[in-house]
Amino acid sequence: MNIAIIGNGRMGKAITHLAESKGHSVVYINNGEQIDIQALRKADVAIEFTQPDAAYSNIRTILLLGIPVVCGTTGWLDQRNKIDAIAIDHGVGFLYASNFSLGVNLFFLMNEKIAKIMAPYQAYSPRVHEVHHTGKKDKPSGTAITTAEGIIDSYPGISGWSMKNEKDKIDITSERTDPFCGTHSVFYRSPIDTISLQHEAHSRDGFALGALIAAEWIIGKAGSYGMRDVLGL
Repeated sequence: MNIAIIGNGRMGKAITHLAESKGHSVVYINNGEQIDIQALRKADVAIEFTQPDAAYSNIRTILLLGIPVVCGTTGWLDQRNKIDAIAIDHGVGFLYASNFSLGVNLFFLMNEKIAKIMAPYQAYSPRVHEVHHTGKKDKPSGTAITTAEGIIDSYPGISGWSMKNEKDKIDITSERTDPFCGTHSVFYRSPIDTISLQHEAHSRDGFALGALIAAEWIIGKAGSYGMRDVLGL
């Protein structure tokens, strides 16, 4: 593939290194400046890992050129419907994931199954905790939000998530500590015991590999997708 890397931070660099080691060509790297349309046109697919305030504009620009996009930027999803509509209307592929790791996507699936098991037992209260490096801007992480949403589906009495310990919402707590790549935990606490499920990333390699697999998969497709489509989960 010819790949454009939009965002040359930790993830962008990891994806570039892995892509080139697998024989792909990184034809354009954007460091946060205005996108070079001519350079971008050389790409078969773009992988976007930037900041919440830049993601929507970046993705929109790329999709309107007819180039599929894989996006791992979190914190901008209030505009997701607009991006999905552009992908559908223009017949180009868009794939978003709050986390591209195979392990995390299995964690999401296990989390949903455990929530269904735990929901009838009201003595146990669920909560989510996440830890990331200090460079991560959004809080809570997109992965933590996806985890909470997977629990909410099984709890009719829970209306959403909160970081303020609000009634009838799942509490999400966050830490920013170096050099964490990402640890996500779900706790079911009762007065007498605690049941937990956890995923801990040891490096960014799993995220980079998942994003690259997603990029290979999205080429030639139209519409909006997620990692479950890629992995068949």
